[in-house]
Amino acid sequence: MQEKKNILTYEGLRKYEDELQELKVVRRQEVAQKIKEAREQGDLSENAEYDAAKDEQRDIEARIEELEKILKNAEVVDEDEVDLDKINVGCKVKVLDMEFDEELTYKIVGSTEANSLKGKISNESPVGKALMGHVAGDVVSVDTPAGTFSYKVLEIQRSNQ
Repeated sequence: MQEKKNILTYEGLRKYEDELQELKVVRRQEVAQKIKEAREQGDLSENAEYDAAKDEQRDIEARIEELEKILKNAEVVDEDEVDLDKINVGCKVKVLDMEFDEELTYKIVGSTEANSLKGKISNESPVGKALMGHVAGDVVSVDTPAGTFSYKVLEIQRSNQ
């Protein structure tokens, strides 16, 4: 079975590469030092610092593995080459929520980068999926767990502007 491609923007790619570098170079050293210091305290069977350091080491190694997998299967979207005629991954879209008469701006990203608190929605989320391929002026109905919403596409921009 082929692994799913992780669609990333250059910003997302850099973020994951930086995190991986930080974990491999800095955090691994820090936790190795904690383990060394805990070992020097003697009996490991009742050593909470040792157990905590080993847990932290396991978490770091799991995150490193996860990041390497994401990066191995990364497909980077060049935001400068995104087609602004229609909504696609790597663009910023301004929509009008027709129920609340409120303008919203979303950056459409791959699922790995999605962060709704920062206005980054996945192309696989209900709203992202519904918006994909539409053009300015379209009214899009989105079925979500909270009900059906209508959005009017106002503007499509490069997300790196």
